[in-house]
Amino acid sequence: MNISHAQRAVDEWIKAHGVRYFNELTNMAQLTEEVGEVARIIARRYGEQSEKPSDKDKDLGEELADVLFVVLCLANQTGINLQDAFDKKLELKTRRDHKRHQDNKKLK
Repeated sequence: MNISHAQRAVDEWIKAHGVRYFNELTNMAQLTEEVGEVARIIARRYGEQSEKPSDKDKDLGEELADVLFVVLCLANQTGINLQDAFDKKLELKTRRDHKRHQDNKKLK
């Protein structure tokens, strides 16, 4: 599924199962909350913090999908074609950063 299809799927889901989109500020707060859940898993599973028993069953993929869902909601409600924006960003990063990362001794 490409990003445009994902945006449409989220919009259809909101129309079928939600009443409406939450407003942009509410969705921004939700996005922050979801990113925090991703950070908690990564910090405890891959970082130096110890993992609590209640964290062991957390699914990183599910939490990343929560982040993606809210990002897609924000794009939809603000009129952003995220496929176009992503394609432009990837092109920019490719032009700007190709040699930068190839020559980075820290990455070798």
